[in-house]
Amino acid sequence: MLFNSFTFAIFLPIVFFLYWFVTKGNLRFQNILLLVSSYFFYACWDYRFLFLLIFSTLLDFFSGIKIEEARTNRAKTFWLWLSIGINVGFLGVFKYFNFFAGSFAEMIGGFGFKVDLWTLKIILPVGISFYTFHGLSYVIDIYKNRIKSERDFINYSVFVSFFPLLVAGPIERATHLLPQIIKERTFNYTRAIDGLRQILWGLFKKIVIADSCADVVNQIFNNSSEQSGSTLALGAVLFAFQIYGDFSGYSDIALGTARLFGIELLRNFAFPYFSRDIAEFWRRWHISLSSWFKDYLYIPLGGSRGSTWKKIRNILIVFVVSGFWHGANWTFIIWGLLNALYILPSVLIKTNRVNLDVVAKGRLLPTIKELGLIGVTFGLTVIAWIFFRSTSVGAAFDYLLRMFSKSLFTVPSEIPYVTLFLIAAFIIIEWLGREDQYALQKFGFKWARPVRWSFYFVNVWLILFFSGNQHEFIYFQF
Repeated sequence: MLFNSFTFAIFLPIVFFLYWFVTKGNLRFQNILLLVSSYFFYACWDYRFLFLLIFSTLLDFFSGIKIEEARTNRAKTFWLWLSIGINVGFLGVFKYFNFFAGSFAEMIGGFGFKVDLWTLKIILPVGISFYTFHGLSYVIDIYKNRIKSERDFINYSVFVSFFPLLVAGPIERATHLLPQIIKERTFNYTRAIDGLRQILWGLFKKIVIADSCADVVNQIFNNSSEQSGSTLALGAVLFAFQIYGDFSGYSDIALGTARLFGIELLRNFAFPYFSRDIAEFWRRWHISLSSWFKDYLYIPLGGSRGSTWKKIRNILIVFVVSGFWHGANWTFIIWGLLNALYILPSVLIKTNRVNLDVVAKGRLLPTIKELGLIGVTFGLTVIAWIFFRSTSVGAAFDYLLRMFSKSLFTVPSEIPYVTLFLIAAFIIIEWLGREDQYALQKFGFKWARPVRWSFYFVNVWLILFFSGNQHEFIYFQF
């Protein structure tokens, strides 16, 4: 079930009505309803993989209890690695088996040996990377004595499979979400309206911005050998806005939807394209994943402590793993490696935590220096996105070579004026709302009510107008 579908537009109000008016505030009934609704939401994609979600939930639920009850470190370690091994094993089979098999065949073929390649003809279960990471963080936190195990299976299952975050995040922590699940919740009108406002902005990002960019991007990337350098540059920039509108739009809808049920999810985006360096970009892009890798991989490896070589090693490992998390293709690994190379200099000279505050805070416009830094950071990010979008490493390099040719300084063969106008309006609104949790949180509050509601109406009208050009969320494939 897609957030931008007619089915979800029916599903959400029904669950909302049952949640607040039929359960009558009974926490047990509310959580059971959330669990059943979440499983139905997931089954609408493919019911055959619902068993995998339930099995993963059972595995981590009982592993958490066993880790907590273990009397020796050896027993605790056994249950931890059993959970990690099985979870990562499922992830490896469904997501990475064909990649490793193909890479092995290519390597052996390079030595003159012919290999009959056998691959699994399976569908990647949607959201498997996200709910697997939910479970892994849970058992690791119990092992590290950060939290106690949850003894109520319904409560734990809601934590893993809460439908707003189930298929594309944000990646939640038990320390943040579980206390909200086991605590009584009462309806808050102001919070609900705020949630609806964030849902509206998320739908605008996805349907009006991302989906408008998608057709142009697909046309340019699929026919890159026929395009001028300027057209390829336009395609790369539009893809940057497509993936941002698509993924941050999903996160906004998820956070807004959760707020309707009295639950606050982790913020996942903080206006990343207004970043002044790559380190700041990664503090603002896919925040839940970046913090997950920081806490469960980077810091255990030693973080920024130790020798220069260890710092370089740790950063390379984290970004390469982050790239590989996104997909079983060398393009994602190169994308991760490229971002690691971007961020390494600032880490080594210890300038990676210079830009911690919002750019131009308290001011309408940035300085020339800030604008230049934002432009350079965005340009580097766009180049990296070319690898993310391309079907192969060869195609990405070919795209770059054609883009940085003499024809880069020509006029693009076709200019999508409407899409560019919408992006310009989008950037202005995002800039004006950059000090809030999301752009529309307080946007227009000083306007007269008729003006503010007219603005909302225009947003709704644009969403409906562009809704016929529907594309699946990009991060569903991860």
